[in-house]
Amino acid sequence: MKSKMFGLFLLSAFLMSFSVLKVAGDWEKLGSRVVNYGVDKDVIPVGANEGGFKKLRVVVKGGAINMHKMDVNFMNGADQTVELRHNFNKNSMSREIDLTGDKRRIKSIVFYYDTKNLAKSKAVVTVFGKH
Repeated sequence: MKSKMFGLFLLSAFLMSFSVLKVAGDWEKLGSRVVNYGVDKDVIPVGANEGGFKKLRVVVKGGAINMHKMDVNFMNGADQTVELRHNFNKNSMSREIDLTGDKRRIKSIVFYYDTKNLAKSKAVVTVFGKH
């Protein structure tokens, strides 16, 4: 009986640890990337089928990352550079990032970063959008 209760306790603690990073409300997952070690950039393709967005939010899990900036490429050919300059811990999220103009259809998001992770776990970067 004690081992069953301990197991339930561990499961609930595990689930609660992820609820801290829950992106609630009208947020829609646009994509994720497992990042490499060192200085690099990655692209998350989004596409017109996802619709128009007014805000973005970045969530990092699994490892630490130093995010320099993001380039948001819109379907109409315009771009918006967002200077993040933020050190994400292994389980953290960014502020809400406002996109210029009205709802914008996003073609892709390019993010520039570096890692100094001495552990063997790579960070997973996920970008969410809000309509």
